[in-house]
Amino acid sequence: MSRFIERALAKAPRMNEEQLRDLLGALAEENSRLETALDSMLDGIIVCDLTHEPIIVNKTAERMLGLSGTELMDRPLWESLSDQEMSEFFRNVLESEESAIDREFDIDYNGRTRLIAITVTPFVSKAGIVGNIIHLEDITEKRKREAQLRRAESLASLTTLAAGVAHEIKNPLAAISIHIQLLQKMLKADKPVDKADMEHHLEVVNEEIDRLNKIVVDFLFAVRPMDVELRDGDPKEPVEEVAELLKSEAESKNIRLSLKIADNVPRIQMDKRYLKQALLNLAKNAIAAMEDGGTLGLSVSADTQDVYIAISDTGTGIPEDVLPKIFEPYFTTKDTGTGLGLTITFKIVKEHQGDISVVSKVGEGTTFTITLPVPQKEHKLISWQEDK
Repeated sequence: MSRFIERALAKAPRMNEEQLRDLLGALAEENSRLETALDSMLDGIIVCDLTHEPIIVNKTAERMLGLSGTELMDRPLWESLSDQEMSEFFRNVLESEESAIDREFDIDYNGRTRLIAITVTPFVSKAGIVGNIIHLEDITEKRKREAQLRRAESLASLTTLAAGVAHEIKNPLAAISIHIQLLQKMLKADKPVDKADMEHHLEVVNEEIDRLNKIVVDFLFAVRPMDVELRDGDPKEPVEEVAELLKSEAESKNIRLSLKIADNVPRIQMDKRYLKQALLNLAKNAIAAMEDGGTLGLSVSADTQDVYIAISDTGTGIPEDVLPKIFEPYFTTKDTGTGLGLTITFKIVKEHQGDISVVSKVGEGTTFTITLPVPQKEHKLISWQEDK
């Protein structure tokens, strides 16, 4: 339609009255179609000019804000809003020429409290930035579906964990039962009780009780919400502390420890206690994979978006068919251990809004990489001045 308008305007000086009337009718019809399209949208749309006054407001935006289009015109957007928090948000974002993505607000909409996500982006024409477009989306139902999905995932995870712990406790319980039966048999026998035999059976029982206790402790840690407190911190610190902690153990097993820290690694939001535990889990697994010695690598690097912490070994590696299962609860290829170490590590990384990946080759080694986000400042919009 824009090309039609350009051609029509170029011919306008040569048009007679009837032709001009037809042109205006066509433009009015096109404008009506555009207004109908905007008003038919389920999301709210507001377009503000460079003085931050609304020049286009669709019906959905009016309903969401509880104001008519005429009430929103002829003054900066924030002055029309009764909600103080939303008003301050629009004023800060628009006056500072910043963009905002999916900022959430609770509003009273059609007699119910609804959750609205608001996005502010530049309104660009051929001449440059001429204002802002504000997008309002009702995400109430979306959040409910996400919550239901999380509950379903949590239930499935809990079911898996419960099945795993039930399987894990069978062995120690069986061992305890056998040795108690042997003790009872010894006490019922007519011959004198051998003290050394009794101590051996009791020692096994105590060991199995300790094993049961560890299974329960790890299970509770895996299912309980973590009290993670994300604070500004240096990601190099937990890595260096883990390296120092494992230095002696690595040397005793003929393992060379390699620590590489890049320059200018940015600070991140982290809980040092939990992050250190995750790194320790990975590093101990790496040491266990190098029975004949090797190299344990710890490194920290970064770009503008993320910090990368890598833990590598030159051990036995992980078979390709096993890799997809390693973060599953109670999955383990070891003879000892609960199979929750990597599950807990995965949970800690996710609590930091991060991600963890693994690359491995049998006979060559494994590298786990933890990716943690670098806090981003809001970006300024490109400034523009109309050509004079």
